[in-house]
Amino acid sequence: QVQLVESGGGLVQPGGSLRLSCAASGRTFTDYHMGWFRQGSGMQREFVAAVNWNGKRTYYEDSVVNGRFTISRDNEKNAVYLQMNSLRPEDTAKYYCAAGTNGEYIRHKVGYDFWGQGTQVTVSS
Repeated sequence: QVQLVESGGGLVQPGGSLRLSCAASGRTFTDYHMGWFRQGSGMQREFVAAVNWNGKRTYYEDSVVNGRFTISRDNEKNAVYLQMNSLRPEDTAKYYCAAGTNGEYIRHKVGYDFWGQGTQVTVSS
């Protein structure tokens, strides 16, 4: 089992920034690629960004991110981060951290085995 705990969400004005963190515990962190997904009210959970086990390769949903978000990981701290800049009201959602081993599906929910409880991000003036 891998336990994932997200933090860093909150209320931010349009154009603002937030940095989400996800702390992992349990199995060997470097066995997993890590991803961020989000789910707005009444919406499907969608892929946002992912990073491979050593942090050298990153993946983004360009239609969502559009160059505004950056994913990173710190394997010494067993943590993954999502830096979000230029936030928009449509970014309002609950953001979930996930860990997976099937790299073929790194952009898809099925590629992940463990999920956190999520952290709420609300972008509003």
